[in-house]
Amino acid sequence: MAELIDYDLEGIYYFILFAVALGAGFIDSIVGGGGLITLPALMAAGIPSHLSLATNKLQSTFGSLTATLSYFKARTMKHLAWGVIFTAFGAGAGSITVLFINDEHLKLIILIFLVFTFLYMALKPNLGKEKTKPRIKNIKIFHIFIGFSIGFYDGFLGPGTGSFLIFACVMLLGYNLKEASINTKILNFTSNAVALAVFLYFYKVLWLVGILMGIGQMIGAFLGSKLVLKTEGKFIKALFLAVVFATICKVGWDYFRQFY
Repeated sequence: MAELIDYDLEGIYYFILFAVALGAGFIDSIVGGGGLITLPALMAAGIPSHLSLATNKLQSTFGSLTATLSYFKARTMKHLAWGVIFTAFGAGAGSITVLFINDEHLKLIILIFLVFTFLYMALKPNLGKEKTKPRIKNIKIFHIFIGFSIGFYDGFLGPGTGSFLIFACVMLLGYNLKEASINTKILNFTSNAVALAVFLYFYKVLWLVGILMGIGQMIGAFLGSKLVLKTEGKFIKALFLAVVFATICKVGWDYFRQFY
């Protein structure tokens, strides 16, 4: 079981990590990708990788919960119950599987999908601006397969989960980017919460750092979700592409540096 442990961090790092989490929560509530900011920040502070992973899941759950509550009050999302169930199953399976399997080959597969996502969105300027005809009419089928597979990925690896969920809603359900952002947050929270539960059982966690960053995440997520709800969301695509590009760089660096 995870336990409260002492870790010698200089005081300035607590302020830095709080500020980092605030910015990450803002971005993550809109297009996902907050983990790309918080996880490297935790590791840059000198926290070992296993503690960084567990602590990152703890703080990110605060942000995804805040965004979920903000969006849930503004939109009726009854159909997401199926997504929540299968995302939870997927995240649990992924979090347990990662304890036994090397993820390097999966990183290459994810890198290829990220590049495809970025190019497809970038080369189709009107994609995501308006609702389109759904490619999958049975929304339960969508949630069963997409919820489980992306939930599994989030529990197993993680980078770009929110972006993949948004892309899937745009491509397969015909949502615009604003609708996709709103409808994916509860799924992202589900995968975060379930993965966190698994990590808390198997790893130690830095509770003080995680909760402090979680507060920053909550503030950032609240501001980001309010911005989405009060605007037409025209800025979402540019931010989405920027975050996906950053994810490509991060996953690509992690994959190719093993050869040097």
